[in-house]
Amino acid sequence: MLIFQNIQAQTEQDGIMMANQNWCTGFVYNYSSWNNYWEGTFKRNNANLGTVSTQSVAFMGAYGITGKLNVLYSLPYLHTHASAGTLHDMEGLQDAGLWLKWQVWQKKIQKQKYAVYVTGGYSFPTTNYQADFLPLAIGLRSKTASIRLIMDYQKKNVFVTATAAYANRQNIYIDRFAYYTTEMHYTNEVSMPDVMNAALRLGYRKKEDFAEIAIVNNTTLGGFDMRKNDMPFPSNKMNFTTVGIDGKYAIPHFYRISITGGISYVVTGRNVGQATTASIGIFKVFDFASARQKQINHQTNN
Repeated sequence: MLIFQNIQAQTEQDGIMMANQNWCTGFVYNYSSWNNYWEGTFKRNNANLGTVSTQSVAFMGAYGITGKLNVLYSLPYLHTHASAGTLHDMEGLQDAGLWLKWQVWQKKIQKQKYAVYVTGGYSFPTTNYQADFLPLAIGLRSKTASIRLIMDYQKKNVFVTATAAYANRQNIYIDRFAYYTTEMHYTNEVSMPDVMNAALRLGYRKKEDFAEIAIVNNTTLGGFDMRKNDMPFPSNKMNFTTVGIDGKYAIPHFYRISITGGISYVVTGRNVGQATTASIGIFKVFDFASARQKQINHQTNN
C-alpha cells in the first residue's frame, strides 16, 4: 500500500474457530512493493520514490477459550524502503491487535453448514513511531476499535465467507503544530476518518487445510485526496480493492504444524499504491485439553 501493510491474523476474518483449549501460534513474513500509485484518482509514478517496499514479520495466533469463543492477537515488526530519492528507511514494532471472536449461530443440514460469527477488536501502537512520514511511515499510530460480522457457508469441502467490518480510529498527534488538508489547521492533533471493510472469500476447506480466492475492499469514511506532487498525509482518504489467493497446508508427519501462504494485488485504489503483496508463515497448534486429559488418565491409572 502507499503507507504500510496492516497485518492481521487470518482467523480474525474467516469462518474457522480454534477448538476448546487449543492454541495456534506462529509467525508470518510479508513482502509488499509498488511503484505506481493513485494521487486521488490519478494514477502515476514518482522517480523520487522509485519502488516502495515494506517487509514485515508478525507474531500472531489464536486460543480457544471455548469452541465458540476465541481470543486472537497480532504484533508486527515492519521495515519500509524507497529505492530512489532521499527519504530514509523506517522500521520498528507497529500496532498490537487483540480480538475476541464469537460463534453466534451454527446450523448443519446434511452436508451443509451455516454459521455466523462476530469479532470485536482493539489495536494500539506499541512504540512512538512517526506517523507523519508517509509513504515510509510504518503505520498511522491511531488506536482503533473494530467490529466485524462474518457469515460462512460450507457444503462438503467448498465454502463461501462474506464479512463486513467497521473500524473507529482515534485522533493522532504529529510533530508539527500547523498543517494543511483542505484548509489550514493550527494544531498538532489530526482527526482520523473511520474505515469500512468488506470481503468475499471462496475456496476449499478440509480439516486444517484450505485454499481460497479473496476479494477485499477498504473504504475510508471521510478524509481528503492527496494534493498534486505532495506527500500523503495520515488522514487522507485511502480506498482500495485487492484480489488474492491464500492457503494453509498441514505438513504430514509433523504433528499440527502448518505452512500458510498467499499473494494479493491492488486492482483499484485512491491515494494508495498499486501494491503486490506476498506472504508465508508457519504455525503450530498446541492441544492443552488433550494433554490435560492424558495427565488425568495417567493419574487415575496410577
